[in-house]
Amino acid sequence: MSLKNISDLFTVAFYNLENLFDTTHDEYTLDKDFTPKGEMQWDEGKYTTKIHNLSKAIVQIGNHKSVLPPIFLGVAEVENRKVLEDLVASDHLKAYDYDFVHYDSPDERGIDVAFLYQKKYFELTYSDTYTLMLEDKNHDRDYTRDILLISGKLFGNSVHIIINHWPSRNKGKRFSENKRIRAAGLIHKIVNEIKEEDADPNIMIMGDFNDDPNSNSIRKILEHSDFFNPMSDLHRQGKGSLYHQGKWHLFDQIILSNSFNSKKGLLFKNAEVINEYFLQEKYGRSKGAPLRTFSGGRYVGGYSDHFPVCAYFEKTD
Repeated sequence: MSLKNISDLFTVAFYNLENLFDTTHDEYTLDKDFTPKGEMQWDEGKYTTKIHNLSKAIVQIGNHKSVLPPIFLGVAEVENRKVLEDLVASDHLKAYDYDFVHYDSPDERGIDVAFLYQKKYFELTYSDTYTLMLEDKNHDRDYTRDILLISGKLFGNSVHIIINHWPSRNKGKRFSENKRIRAAGLIHKIVNEIKEEDADPNIMIMGDFNDDPNSNSIRKILEHSDFFNPMSDLHRQGKGSLYHQGKWHLFDQIILSNSFNSKKGLLFKNAEVINEYFLQEKYGRSKGAPLRTFSGGRYVGGYSDHFPVCAYFEKTD
């Protein structure tokens, strides 16, 4: 494949889409709030606006440096195949012929990770999921999102993408930290399996990790000698992808194998948090934070409670 007729730079991205539910109740998930008669009064009009807004945001990721929207992106908090079908068929995205990979996971709320890719530039060769087995304090199963592995050819170069949405901090950072450390351990297992098939692989680990680049799960467990985290510099500069209780966090990250700095084929250039003005709260105490779909329980018709993040690459000979 060639980059003729497009810019030298291209992007890959990750975006937590914040509760991308359809309007229909699924008896196997806790989604009643996101139905027309539920707490959020989630009707077709709100759903259509959500799809429109997210597609508008995705198509503009990295567009000040690259002609194309992301060649591929990992996403989090999607309910099912239907919402992804509607997203890739939306007015903003349909011209780019995106396809997607999605598996239902055991998460109780029914929100999963998924992978969207432009078929013209990325050739899917393999996908699988890995279940993170956790227990709560009563030794009952604690259901969370699966980790998604994608393998394929990006402009003819073999790449592996590991997409994550790690357990949240909803009961406190310290209480839940071990769950994310367990998730980092599972990533090591996946990486080792990849290396059994590919001696010098190009690997991207992306997701909403619910931890910052300097957290133990990332800095001490996940990021080791084979990888570098371009989001660390952004975090030190005070950049964030979400704003919570008066503090910025950079939970959304793209971590790369060292091969993207050394091997010919795909050369990493830089990373960004996409915090364009149209994605921001315009007023009040949260001015500058991501413009959400709901704020304080009130529908405001925004995008997501997270900003997208992206990494820029150059195709080299």
